Amino acid sequence: MGGAAITGTGSSVPQKVLTNFDLEKMVDTSDKWIVERTGIRERRIAQEGTVTSDLATEASLNALNDAGITAKDLDLIIVATVTPDTIFPSCACVVQKKIGAKNAAAFDISAGCTGFVYGISVARDLVTSGCYSNALVIGSELLTKVTNWEDRNTCVLFGDGA
Repeated sequence: MGGAAITGTGSSVPQKVLTNFDLEKMVDTSDKWIVERTGIRERRIAQEGTVTSDLATEASLNALNDAGITAKDLDLIIVATVTPDTIFPSCACVVQKKIGAKNAAAFDISAGCTGFVYGISVARDLVTSGCYSNALVIGSELLTKVTNWEDRNTCVLFGDGA
Protein backbone atom coordinates (compact mmCIF):
# COMPACT_ATOMS: atom_id res chain seq x y z
CA MET A 1 0.00 0.00 0.00
CA GLY A 2 1.22 3.45 -0.92
CA GLY A 3 0.33 6.94 0.15
CA ALA A 4 -1.82 9.58 -1.47
CA ALA A 5 -1.11 13.24 -2.16
CA ILE A 6 -2.78 16.19 -3.84
CA THR A 7 -0.58 16.89 -6.86
CA GLY A 8 -2.64 19.53 -8.65
CA THR A 9 -5.58 21.85 -8.20
CA GLY A 10 -7.85 23.73 -10.56
CA SER A 11 -10.96 25.85 -10.47
CA SER A 12 -13.64 27.37 -12.66
CA VAL A 13 -15.98 30.23 -11.86
CA PRO A 14 -18.48 32.06 -14.05
CA GLN A 15 -17.76 35.62 -15.16
CA LYS A 16 -20.93 37.18 -13.74
CA VAL A 17 -20.59 38.52 -10.18
CA LEU A 18 -23.51 39.12 -7.80
CA THR A 19 -22.44 41.37 -4.93
CA ASN A 20 -24.05 41.93 -1.55
CA PHE A 21 -25.02 45.39 -2.81
CA ASP A 22 -26.90 43.70 -5.68
CA LEU A 23 -28.71 41.53 -3.10
CA GLU A 24 -29.69 44.64 -1.12
CA LYS A 25 -31.90 45.55 -4.10
CA MET A 26 -33.51 42.10 -4.16
CA VAL A 27 -34.21 41.24 -0.51
CA ASP A 28 -34.24 42.92 2.90
CA THR A 29 -30.53 42.63 3.69
CA SER A 30 -27.32 44.64 3.75
CA ASP A 31 -23.70 44.11 2.89
CA LYS A 32 -22.83 44.52 6.56
CA TRP A 33 -25.41 41.90 7.67
CA ILE A 34 -24.16 39.35 5.13
CA VAL A 35 -20.44 39.91 5.77
CA GLU A 36 -20.84 39.77 9.58
CA ARG A 37 -22.67 36.45 9.40
CA THR A 38 -20.95 34.72 6.47
CA GLY A 39 -17.85 36.61 5.38
CA ILE A 40 -19.25 36.53 1.83
CA ARG A 41 -18.94 39.70 -0.26
CA GLU A 42 -19.81 38.33 -3.70
CA ARG A 43 -20.80 35.13 -5.47
CA ARG A 44 -20.58 33.94 -9.07
CA ILE A 45 -23.60 33.26 -11.28
CA ALA A 46 -23.47 30.94 -14.30
CA GLN A 47 -24.92 31.98 -17.64
CA GLU A 48 -28.15 30.44 -18.86
CA GLY A 49 -27.34 27.15 -20.54
CA THR A 50 -24.28 26.39 -18.39
CA VAL A 51 -24.43 23.03 -16.63
CA THR A 52 -22.49 21.70 -13.66
CA SER A 53 -20.29 19.49 -15.83
CA ASP A 54 -19.17 22.54 -17.85
CA LEU A 55 -17.60 24.11 -14.76
CA ALA A 56 -16.35 20.72 -13.54
CA THR A 57 -14.69 20.03 -16.89
CA GLU A 58 -12.84 23.36 -16.94
CA ALA A 59 -11.70 22.91 -13.33
CA SER A 60 -10.59 19.34 -14.16
CA LEU A 61 -8.48 20.41 -17.11
CA ASN A 62 -6.86 23.09 -14.96
CA ALA A 63 -6.11 20.56 -12.20
CA LEU A 64 -4.68 18.01 -14.65
CA ASN A 65 -2.46 20.69 -16.16
CA ASP A 66 -1.31 21.75 -12.68
CA ALA A 67 -0.53 18.11 -11.80
CA GLY A 68 1.32 17.54 -15.07
CA ILE A 69 -0.79 14.55 -16.12
CA THR A 70 -3.36 13.87 -18.83
CA ALA A 71 -6.91 12.59 -18.65
CA LYS A 72 -5.66 9.23 -19.94
CA ASP A 73 -3.58 8.90 -16.75
CA LEU A 74 -6.71 9.00 -14.59
CA ASP A 75 -8.31 5.83 -13.28
CA LEU A 76 -10.91 7.43 -10.98
CA ILE A 77 -13.17 10.50 -11.16
CA ILE A 78 -15.40 11.58 -8.28
CA VAL A 79 -17.72 14.58 -8.60
CA ALA A 80 -19.26 16.01 -5.44
CA THR A 81 -22.46 17.85 -6.35
CA VAL A 82 -26.09 18.29 -5.39
CA THR A 83 -26.81 19.99 -8.72
CA PRO A 84 -25.81 17.45 -11.41
CA ASP A 85 -26.69 18.03 -15.07
CA THR A 86 -29.03 15.04 -14.88
CA ILE A 87 -29.72 12.24 -12.43
CA PHE A 88 -28.41 9.73 -14.96
CA PRO A 89 -25.73 9.57 -16.24
CA SER A 90 -23.73 10.90 -13.31
CA CYS A 91 -21.96 14.22 -13.65
CA ALA A 92 -18.67 12.35 -13.20
CA CYS A 93 -19.45 10.21 -16.27
CA VAL A 94 -20.20 13.35 -18.29
CA VAL A 95 -16.89 14.91 -17.21
CA GLN A 96 -15.13 11.64 -17.97
CA LYS A 97 -16.39 11.80 -21.56
CA LYS A 98 -15.73 15.54 -21.98
CA ILE A 99 -12.08 15.26 -20.91
CA GLY A 100 -11.44 11.90 -22.59
CA ALA A 101 -10.62 9.92 -19.44
CA LYS A 102 -11.30 6.54 -21.06
CA ASN A 103 -9.55 4.54 -18.34
CA ALA A 104 -11.35 6.07 -15.35
CA ALA A 105 -14.16 4.78 -13.19
CA ALA A 106 -16.54 7.66 -12.46
CA PHE A 107 -19.25 8.37 -9.89
CA ASP A 108 -20.94 11.22 -8.01
CA ILE A 109 -21.24 11.93 -4.31
CA SER A 110 -24.22 13.97 -3.14
CA ALA A 111 -23.51 15.28 0.35
CA GLY A 112 -24.09 19.03 0.16
CA CYS A 113 -21.46 21.28 1.71
CA THR A 114 -19.29 18.37 2.86
CA GLY A 115 -19.34 16.55 -0.49
CA PHE A 116 -15.87 17.61 -1.63
CA VAL A 117 -14.34 16.61 1.72
CA TYR A 118 -16.03 13.20 1.47
CA GLY A 119 -14.82 12.89 -2.12
CA ILE A 120 -11.21 13.57 -1.10
CA SER A 121 -11.52 11.05 1.74
CA VAL A 122 -12.97 8.33 -0.51
CA ALA A 123 -10.33 8.97 -3.19
CA ARG A 124 -7.52 8.84 -0.62
CA ASP A 125 -8.80 5.53 0.72
CA LEU A 126 -9.13 4.02 -2.76
CA VAL A 127 -5.66 5.19 -3.79
CA THR A 128 -3.93 4.05 -0.59
CA SER A 129 -5.66 0.67 -0.85
CA GLY A 130 -4.02 0.16 -4.23
CA CYS A 131 -7.29 0.06 -6.17
CA TYR A 132 -6.50 3.25 -8.09
CA SER A 133 -3.43 5.36 -8.81
CA ASN A 134 -4.63 8.72 -10.13
CA ALA A 135 -7.91 10.13 -8.87
CA LEU A 136 -9.60 13.38 -9.83
CA VAL A 137 -11.99 14.82 -7.25
CA ILE A 138 -14.22 17.72 -8.27
CA GLY A 139 -16.61 19.79 -6.21
CA SER A 140 -18.96 21.53 -8.65
CA GLU A 141 -22.25 23.31 -8.05
CA LEU A 142 -24.79 25.46 -9.87
CA LEU A 143 -26.68 26.33 -6.72
CA THR A 144 -28.10 29.57 -8.12
CA LYS A 145 -30.33 27.45 -10.37
CA VAL A 146 -32.13 26.12 -7.28
CA THR A 147 -31.88 29.19 -5.02
CA ASN A 148 -35.00 30.99 -3.81
CA TRP A 149 -34.00 34.59 -4.49
CA GLU A 150 -36.77 35.86 -2.18
CA ASP A 151 -35.44 34.02 0.90
CA ARG A 152 -32.90 36.36 2.48
CA ASN A 153 -31.71 33.66 4.88
CA THR A 154 -30.41 31.44 2.09
CA CYS A 155 -30.02 33.47 -1.12
CA VAL A 156 -27.04 35.32 0.35
CA LEU A 157 -25.11 32.06 0.70
CA PHE A 158 -25.04 30.42 -2.70
CA GLY A 159 -23.13 30.84 -5.93
CA ASP A 160 -21.78 28.71 -8.78
CA GLY A 161 -18.35 27.25 -9.36
CA ALA A 162 -16.05 24.25 -9.39
